[in-house]
Amino acid sequence: MRDYVKAKVGEQHLVPLISSPDVFTQSVFDALPNAFVMKANHGSSFVEIVQDKSKVTFDGLRTMANRWMSTDFYLIARERHYRQIRPRIFFEELLLDEHRQIPADYKVHCFGGKSGRPMMYIVVISDRFGNNTRGDVFDVHWNHLDVGIGPYARSTTPPPPPENLNSILDMAAVLAEDFNYVRVDLYAPGNAVYFGELTFTPGAGVVPMRPDRVDFEWGRLLT
Repeated sequence: MRDYVKAKVGEQHLVPLISSPDVFTQSVFDALPNAFVMKANHGSSFVEIVQDKSKVTFDGLRTMANRWMSTDFYLIARERHYRQIRPRIFFEELLLDEHRQIPADYKVHCFGGKSGRPMMYIVVISDRFGNNTRGDVFDVHWNHLDVGIGPYARSTTPPPPPENLNSILDMAAVLAEDFNYVRVDLYAPGNAVYFGELTFTPGAGVVPMRPDRVDFEWGRLLT
């Protein structure tokens, strides 16, 4: 995936990779910086944010990594693209915004990328790893839509558009141009834009949307 993104939009949009070891050992742990993110490549929510290495242990992270590695994510909801992925643990730099917080997650749903500029809706997940997680849906003009998605509550006061909104949308469009549908996840701390992931079956295709008609309306865009 990193090679695909590098070829499409450039290496500068990849979150810097610290390590991608064949085996997670004590020496790998010892070489990690004070702050990092541990991930696995073969499923959803395999993410562990470490902001202070002194507060975690190698044994604790290894147990978590082994649990991830032993999980066949295809068997959970039969999302077939997970079936051929060779499981791997890797470590990335921890991205922080100007307030030293985890940046918002811009999940750009892209419909019809193969036919030109896709139809796009942006789901902004704020404070994803905190105690006040919110999910807000916008169109490309940053109109706050009366749409709820998944378990997230909408913000009473919606977040303002990022200064680099056009860059976010342009990158999402480029990464979506080989697909009829894909959700492009991006981060935009400061004035940068970083790639998160490409998702073809968000929530295994069963995440509830509110009101129900939105599920139908977005589904029609797949035809």
